[in-house]
Amino acid sequence: MFPFSYPAGDRWLLPEGIEELLPDEAERLELLRRRVLDRFAAWGYRLVMPPLIEFIDSLLTGAGHDLDIQTFKLIDQASGRLLGVRADMTPQVARIDARTHAGGIPGRLCYLGSVLHTQTDHLEKSRSPIQFGAELYGHAGGASDLEIIRLMLEVLMVAGIEQVHLDLGHVGIFRGLARQAGLSPEQEGELFSLLQQKARPELASAVTALGLEPALARMFLDLADLNGRQGVIQRAKQCLASADASVQQALGELQTLADKLGAYCPNTPVNFDLAELWGYRYQTGVVFAAFVPGYGREIARGGRYDDIGKVFGQARPATGFSADLKVALRFSSLDQPFSGYADAIFAPASDTPGQAEAVRRLRDLGRTVVEALPGQASGAATHGFRYELRFDGLHWGVQSISSGDA
Repeated sequence: MFPFSYPAGDRWLLPEGIEELLPDEAERLELLRRRVLDRFAAWGYRLVMPPLIEFIDSLLTGAGHDLDIQTFKLIDQASGRLLGVRADMTPQVARIDARTHAGGIPGRLCYLGSVLHTQTDHLEKSRSPIQFGAELYGHAGGASDLEIIRLMLEVLMVAGIEQVHLDLGHVGIFRGLARQAGLSPEQEGELFSLLQQKARPELASAVTALGLEPALARMFLDLADLNGRQGVIQRAKQCLASADASVQQALGELQTLADKLGAYCPNTPVNFDLAELWGYRYQTGVVFAAFVPGYGREIARGGRYDDIGKVFGQARPATGFSADLKVALRFSSLDQPFSGYADAIFAPASDTPGQAEAVRRLRDLGRTVVEALPGQASGAATHGFRYELRFDGLHWGVQSISSGDA
């Protein structure tokens, strides 16, 4: 059977959710990429580049299991084994840390690269995000959570993203209540799902069906309402006063983190949501997300996921965040539109000795030089150039097309 082919007029079509970037947008994206990586480097985070494709049993190990439905799979013609195209770089970076860092030394790694999804989500239509992020391994205290959140906010700032709001939560609160109530994994999963949907009537029915003692039942219901700005942690301490020590510890960690963020990032609004449990199956502590007005989901998110490297032979505490560079570009105020050739230099088609060297020197100095091709009829002015490389009989020099030497 011959493969299906589109009519010649449709061959420019791309698969659904796969897009290409034209020069203006591609140049803005590249500017943003450089800014992000430069800021990571300024904080001491070293760049790693995991492979785009791996054996599936490695790619979907541990936290990667949740990515199975989003992972494209194919057979490796060299080995006959099943391969997967990465849908998330975070598990790959965890493997790199587990293989290359000593257990007691904090590791700071960052990454930026394309990932591929089998499906789009309800809001983003792209299946080919450019994921970037940073991970801090080897430290279990709140100071590393604080560092990662500050780094995320600073990266968004240098990316030109304004009016960022921060959401904070802690999976240890729900997890502690579930343990205290003796819930089975199935019961825990049902309540988790209802909390994520903020489906309070259904949550109340499910809690009643479990036959929990009234104090525990009330605490599960209160979680759905423990969100907002000021006073949420104080209300939580009252509502969850009979919860076990792990819940009280989680509330204390959130309060300490919020206080320190207020000192470091006083202009960033902080919202608490104790029922926000994204990544619950592998997150172990603080979770956080950055939002901007007018967008129905987070533009960056992260959290603590201790022991993520256990399946790779080294269980290290870890915290980190990730985002999509394409989404960041959409909300960035950075603007570097292509200005035509107004500041570039036009070099005529010529074999005169010294021209190639003059062009090279100018490019080394950061100038843009566009060389004419043999037989090209149009000149510098036609293309909007203001400067031209000219030979005065002795030397090559840059001259203004309209007003003499540049």
